Formats: sequence, C-alpha cells, structure tokens
Amino acid sequence: MAHGLRGILQAAVCAVAILHLAADADAGQRSGIGYQDPPQLRALIAEAMARSPRIAAARLHWQALTRGPIQAATLPDPQLTLQPFSVGSPLPGAGLTTSDFAYTGFGVSQSIPYPGKLALSSAIARRDAQYASEQLRQTRREVREKVRELYFELFYHTRLLATLNLTRAELDQLTRAAGVRYRSGRGQQYDLIAAQLKQTAILKELAMHHQEEHQVNLQMKAELGRGADSADIEAGDVTPSRIELDPAELRKLVAARAPQLEMLRIAAQAGSDKLRLARKNYWPDFSVGYMYQKTGPGFRDYYMLSLGATVPLYFWRKQTPAVEQAALELEAAQRQQQAGELEVSSDAEADLVALRAADRIIKIYREGLLPQSRTAADSALAAYQAGNADFQTVIAAQTDLYNLHQEYYRTVADHEIAAARIEQFIEEEP
Repeated sequence: MAHGLRGILQAAVCAVAILHLAADADAGQRSGIGYQDPPQLRALIAEAMARSPRIAAARLHWQALTRGPIQAATLPDPQLTLQPFSVGSPLPGAGLTTSDFAYTGFGVSQSIPYPGKLALSSAIARRDAQYASEQLRQTRREVREKVRELYFELFYHTRLLATLNLTRAELDQLTRAAGVRYRSGRGQQYDLIAAQLKQTAILKELAMHHQEEHQVNLQMKAELGRGADSADIEAGDVTPSRIELDPAELRKLVAARAPQLEMLRIAAQAGSDKLRLARKNYWPDFSVGYMYQKTGPGFRDYYMLSLGATVPLYFWRKQTPAVEQAALELEAAQRQQQAGELEVSSDAEADLVALRAADRIIKIYREGLLPQSRTAADSALAAYQAGNADFQTVIAAQTDLYNLHQEYYRTVADHEIAAARIEQFIEEEP
C-alpha cells in the first residue's frame, strides 16, 4: 500500500517538474514587446475574427456610415411645380381662351445652402464613418481579448480539474491506508471518517469546477459564433509570457495604437466641425426657381425667374443657442478625450504592474512553495507510515499542496489575462 502511494506521489513530482521545465523552455520563446499566443489560441482568435457576430455587426455599421458623406455633400432635391392659374372660375383651365392672365405654369426650384455648409456636413459624416471604423477596430480587439481571457480561464479549470483528480487518487490511497490501520488497531476511526469527508469535499470541488468550465465554454462559443450544442473547447498548455515594456514605452504605444483614443480624437474633431457649421447657420440659405407659364391661344406666354433667401430672423432663439450647444459639446468632447487618455494609460499601466507582480509570484511558487509543499507532503506521509505522525498531518499537507497548485494556476491565468489586456491596448491590426 505504501509503495503504491509513494509511486503516485513520485509521479506527481515528475509531472510538476516536467511542467516547470516545459514552461521555462516555452517562456524563452514568448518574450519581447508583445507576446505570442499558443497555436490553439491563435486558431480560436482567427475563427472569432471571421465569425464573431459582434464584429460582423460593427463592420456593417461602419459600411453603412461610409455611404453618408456623399449624401451630406449633395444639394437638396429640386422641387417641380405645376401651377394652373384660372380667371373667372375656380376650375383649372378657366379663362385660357378669354384672358391673357390665365395660364398653366410649369416650374422648378432649387434650394442652395450657404457656401461651406455642405462641405462641413460632409466632413461631419466622414467623421462619423471614421468613428465607426475605429469602433470596428475596437470591437475586433475586444473580441480577441475576450477569447484570450476565456481561453486562460479554460486553462485554469482544466489544470485544476487534473489536480483535483490527482488529489482524489492520493486521498483514495490514504483512505485505504487509514482503513487498514484502523482495522489492525493501530489507527483511529476518526482518521477514516476525516479522510472520507475530505474525499466528499473533493467531489464537490470537481462538480463546481466542471460547471464553471462548462459556463466558460458557452461564453467562448458565443464569441466564436458557434452553437451552444457544439463540441466543447479544450485549452492546451499555457505558460507565463514576458512583456518587456517599461511604463514610458507602454504609454507611447497606447497613445499611438489604442483605438479608444482615436475614437475620442475623432469625436473632438467632429465637435469642432459641428461648431463651425452652427456658426454658418447665421448666414442665409438661398433658393432659385424658374417657371414657364403657358397661356391660351393668341396670348403671349410668361417666363418667371425667382430668387429667394432665408432670413435668420429669430437667431437669438435658434442659431445662438445652437452655437452655444455646439461649443459646450466640443468642450465636453475635448475633456472626454483628456479623461480617456488618462484612463486608458492608467488601465494599461495597472495591468503592467499586475503582470510584474504575477511574474514574481509565479517564480516564488515554482522555486519555493510548490517544491517545499511537495517535500512537506512526502515527509508527512513517511512519518505517518512510520507511526510518528497522525493522519491529520498528512491530510493537512495534501490540502496545502492542492491549494498551492490552485493558487499557482490561478496566478498563471491572471498573468496571461493581464498580458492579453496590455496586448489589446497596443497590438497592431493584422
């Protein structure tokens, strides 16, 4: 019995050692300013880029708005006029043969905005299309970051389930050993009950993490555009990456590449164009019309040219408040741009700080806590087999070992999620 348990523990030690060596080797390949996604994750991201409903909706919205500038730059539709002018009777055509005042008129008129208004309206529409283009970029980055985050969550639950199953196997061995000691009179019934209680708790943990893994799978499928009943996604190995950026470099990259900031810049530029257009509304719009008036036989036809202009008579109730509104909206957009720059830079630096802290914690786990906890578990087991330790000491050592593995995998997952968020701020579009 002891030899079988010892074999399981030695296998666990070997597995942890292999994991550490593989992580060290792979970490050397995933270093630099950016980080390289694992192949399986890259395939999932490519699928999301092609099939994500969120990206498709953002792309269609941008394509729709690109049709706006040419509309905004076009003159208003002309107006055709038919004008029967009767004499002596309200019926159309009355008096055409008896009076030279009666006629049937055919005319056309065209409204002409004050010079510069159409150009500014078109510029505002172009800003809207540019804003939608940056929204599309931002949506693509959000989907990439979300797929990465869900993938690392799947990694965490997959590794934790494997650790739980290993712990369960070890507890099975310990329970059998406690049963043998109890039946031989060298152990206590309480030890056997405590071991069985711990096994039940492990079953509860397994059920809980299976449920959470399923929920993460459903979220991942939604991001990929897959049906909920499609095959589950399994995460492969994940090792801590290295993003070698200092805060100054990060701020520079965020300022140059973050679509959130470009959206705010475009919004401020659109606000400036809207203010200029509001000021131009103090000036009148024009209209020009021409009408041909056909009289009856024997009478001369009439020809009429008309010119018109709107009069901004109520400017203190319309144009002036509109200018004030546009000015306030422009200032708000500029303030929002400043706030956005600070917020995005702060969020990116916070993720960088979290990444650096996780780097140090992962190193502590690998070089200290995990091997020390394994040694403590082995020592407790050996002492229990020699009759120099009670069963609770072995259980406590096994529990500590499992908890440390859980914390380690959680730290690795959080480390990669922080790296993915930094990448979401600074990565260039493929």
